[in-house]
Amino acid sequence: MENQPSSQPPQNEREWKLIEKLLGQAQDEQRKSRRWGIFFKALTFIYLFTLLVIVIPGKTGSAVTMAEEHVGIVDVNGVIAPDQDASADLIVTGLTRAFEAENTTAVLLKINSPGGSPVQSNQVYNAIKRLRAEYPDKKVYAAITDVGASGAYFIASAADEIYADPASIVGSIGVIMAGFGLEQAADKLGVERRVLTAGENKDLMDPFSPIQPAHRKHVQTMLDDIHQQFITAVKEGRGDRLQVDSHPELFSGLFWTGERALDLGLIDGLMSPGQVIREVAGQEEMLNYSSSRSPMEEFIRRFGVSIGEGMAAQLGLSASPVIR
Repeated sequence: MENQPSSQPPQNEREWKLIEKLLGQAQDEQRKSRRWGIFFKALTFIYLFTLLVIVIPGKTGSAVTMAEEHVGIVDVNGVIAPDQDASADLIVTGLTRAFEAENTTAVLLKINSPGGSPVQSNQVYNAIKRLRAEYPDKKVYAAITDVGASGAYFIASAADEIYADPASIVGSIGVIMAGFGLEQAADKLGVERRVLTAGENKDLMDPFSPIQPAHRKHVQTMLDDIHQQFITAVKEGRGDRLQVDSHPELFSGLFWTGERALDLGLIDGLMSPGQVIREVAGQEEMLNYSSSRSPMEEFIRRFGVSIGEGMAAQLGLSASPVIR
């Protein structure tokens, strides 16, 4: 028995070879995984880089001047607000580029908006007036598609002429501030509201407290002031074309179809943007000078603090005047 060779060493040798083989395979898999990871990261980088190179110039409205005469188009789409595509900064940037372009013979505001901030609307209105005075040979036309109401109409009224589709929604010359009264809901839920202020009116429009008569009066006065500013701007822009004497409801906040708006003097004709370019401006060529946020800015806006702001606005926790 002592002369018989032991079987233990061969067994250990086979185990070690198996372990080495497994380790080698694991290392191969890791190397393959790293190579694929590098490949996909490089592919993603190339894709994003290409996207930025292609998209950013067009989205930022880079000035491209056509050699032949054309009408410069500037879009007013969506809610007019600082963090939206229809912000005053973006619209005025587009308007300035359109007016400054050497071969633009006219500028067309293509409008599809329900309105928004009175401040933003007024800034665009004033910019149009300034640019019209600076470039007197270039007419400004506004063409309303689906909706040109409230703040959007505020902007349109600065144009030389306004056109709309017969079925467009036009008007809504008024101001609104909305919110919720949640004090009874808090009482039913047994929630105690704790507010500390420095200034007796600092809790004005607090949704968890009953509105005080003095606060209501103050806010109403503020809304009336903004409404009057709106009315003054529209009267200045439209002049004698408005049928105010026979239709005092023009400034009541009502809105009408484009067909009815023509009878009221709110618009000058029933035409599409294309018809305005061809038949009124007398051009066949057009170029869009609209300016908008870059893709990175849009990403930050969508996934940043705007989410919280949107929720607060939906709950009525942050109220500000809106022209609509």
